Amino acid sequence: MVNIGDVARAAGVSRSTASYALSGKRTISPAVRQNVERAVRELGYIPNAGARALATSRTDVIALLGQFFDDEFAPAMLQYILGITDRARELGFDTLLVTESDGVGALTRIASSRMVDGFVLLNVSESDERLAALRSVPQPAALVGLPADPRGVDAFDLDFDAAGRLMVDRLHETGHREMILVSQPEHVVERGGAYVWRLADAARARAKEHGIRLHHVFGSSHQPDIGRDLDAVLDAHPAATGLLLNNEAAAAALPSVLATRGLSTPSDISVIGRYSDEFARTFSLPFSAIDSAADLLGRRAVERLVSRVRSEAPAHSHVVDLIAPLIDDRGSIAAPPPRH
Repeated sequence: MVNIGDVARAAGVSRSTASYALSGKRTISPAVRQNVERAVRELGYIPNAGARALATSRTDVIALLGQFFDDEFAPAMLQYILGITDRARELGFDTLLVTESDGVGALTRIASSRMVDGFVLLNVSESDERLAALRSVPQPAALVGLPADPRGVDAFDLDFDAAGRLMVDRLHETGHREMILVSQPEHVVERGGAYVWRLADAARARAKEHGIRLHHVFGSSHQPDIGRDLDAVLDAHPAATGLLLNNEAAAAALPSVLATRGLSTPSDISVIGRYSDEFARTFSLPFSAIDSAADLLGRRAVERLVSRVRSEAPAHSHVVDLIAPLIDDRGSIAAPPPRH
């Protein structure tokens, strides 16, 4: 059985240095820590969790508190979860996934039990009720999603305001003057899904600056309803030549909707979505899109949280990290078709 001495020899350090690198109990240089972590992976070393907890007051487990709603597209959430769990494992941490509806109760119970070293919160709403509880527990936390008040926690999100402006700007540059924006269901906004209105408000403001007609609709998150929603909005606005999607279900349904209507991109209509690259591959989506950066956001949140667990991040300095949007051009954007 591999022990800490084997890890130390493989990393070229003393037994105590290897132990400190894994426990975070003392400051170790990044290079040494990387050598030790590499040796752990190569040797398949698994520390005794009970002994480690007694020696370090740490469990090397983080809690991932997710909220899954019937009106949101579940496959999109899985990309965030994978980014978080994969990066946690790379850093030597296991992940406890908690999905119960009573997020406050779950957080308080888990924090009191000291079974985890910190928390990552997913699907953070504008006035998330879990934040008050989070600020009262001793463990650090990181958010994937930006609340109205991120005080006292590290928050990571896509810059949805910039994403809305970028979508409109990109189609404006190619000559489009009438567009449709399809957002998540309206009750997502009502319960605090600020990313929906942040993108929509920024898109509307930019469209107004450019003199563009922008029709904003809320679409379902499920089939077959979203297919009917897309048909209805395309029927209602036949002069629209650009389609902006801030709704993963709409993006997944659009290829069949366009095929049924005898339309193709970009010759008949230009399309820009907002979803992860992995999501595009999963559903074979041919549309240009702003990457929602699900994997990157999850990984950054975990890295910051682990640095706090290891006392490497400044205790009273918290970050709000907004990822700048970029369009992955898959060929669905072109000049609008000539009017007849």
